[in-house]
Amino acid sequence: MTTTEPRAVRSARHTFAYPEPGGAAPIGLLPRNPGMPLDLAWVRDTRVNRSAVERRAATIPTRRSIKTAWQAGWLLRAITLMDLTTLQGDDTEGRVRRLCAKARHPVRRDLLEALGMQDASIMVAAVCVYHAFVKTAVDALDGSGIPVAAVSTGFPAGLTPFKARLAEIAASVADGAEEIDIVITRAHVLTGNWQALYDEVRAFRDACGHAHLKAILGTGELATLRDVGRASKVAMMAGADFIKTSTGKESVNAILPVGLVMARAIRDYRERTGFYIGFKPAGGIRKAKESLDWLAMMKDELGDRWLRPDLFRFGASSMLGDIERQLEHYVTGRYSAAHRHPLA
Repeated sequence: MTTTEPRAVRSARHTFAYPEPGGAAPIGLLPRNPGMPLDLAWVRDTRVNRSAVERRAATIPTRRSIKTAWQAGWLLRAITLMDLTTLQGDDTEGRVRRLCAKARHPVRRDLLEALGMQDASIMVAAVCVYHAFVKTAVDALDGSGIPVAAVSTGFPAGLTPFKARLAEIAASVADGAEEIDIVITRAHVLTGNWQALYDEVRAFRDACGHAHLKAILGTGELATLRDVGRASKVAMMAGADFIKTSTGKESVNAILPVGLVMARAIRDYRERTGFYIGFKPAGGIRKAKESLDWLAMMKDELGDRWLRPDLFRFGASSMLGDIERQLEHYVTGRYSAAHRHPLA
C-alpha cells in the first residue's frame, strides 16, 4: 500500500516515509452531512453477496506487503486516526487523566527522535469516555486540540428511555464533548422498522447540535450483512457524520466483511448526495497488523481522502501499545516488553 509522493524525513539512521494522501482537502473544510428524507425504496433495494464480500475481505491481509519505512509510516498514520478509549466499569478520574496524557504523547520521545519525527505533532484523533468523565477529559486535554468523544444514549445496549437518551446527549455536549457516539436500537433493524430507526437517529443528531454524531450500529447483533448495509444507509440519511461498527461489548465486533459493506454504503451515499461520511471500526482491533489491514481496505474502497481523522477513526486502545512495540522494533531491531509502552 503506497501513496503518491510521500514526505520523506531523514534522520541519522533512517529515511522515514510518512504518507500524505494526494489531493486531500484540508481537514475541517468538508461540509457536514445534513441528511436527507428517508428513501425506503433505496433501503429495501440493498443487496449484499455475502460469499463475494467474504472472499474479498479474506484477500485484504494477503494482497498488501508493507515493510520497513513504509510500515512505520502507516503505523504512525494509524495512531493519528485513533479514538483512544476507556469504557470500563472501574474507570476513575485518575485513569482518564493518564489516558489523556497518553493521547497528547502517544509515542515515546526517543522513538520519534530516532524516526526523525519529533516535530511532527503525532497525537491521537480523540479521547472517548463515558459521560461521567467528559469534564475530566476536557480539562486534561485543554490546549491540545484533541476533542473528547462521549458514548451516549444508554451505551452499550441503547435501551434506556428515549428522553433519557436525549438528555444524556445534551449533558455530554454541555460538558464539552465535541463528538457523540450513539447506539441505535438494534430491534428497529431486526424488525425492519426503518422509519423508527431514521426518526431515532435524526432526533439524536438534532440533540447533538454542533457536536458530530457517530452512529454505532452494533453489527455483531444484526442478523445479516444486508441489514448492516441497510442500517448504514438509514443512519446516513438521518444525518450521521460517522457510522461505526460496534460498541466493543458484542461477541463479534469490527471485522473486515462488515467494514466492506459499510464502506460501500458510504460510497453509495457519497455518489447519491455528494456528502462525505466517516467510518469507525471499533472493538477487537488490538494488533498493529490489523490497523494496516483496515487502512488498506479504506484506501482501496474509498480512496486516500478517507485516511484522515475527519473521515476515519479506530476505536481502540490496546492497539496503541502494539504499534509502539512495532515502531521500537523498526528503530532497534528488537521487540520490547509491553510494560515499556504503558497506556495509562
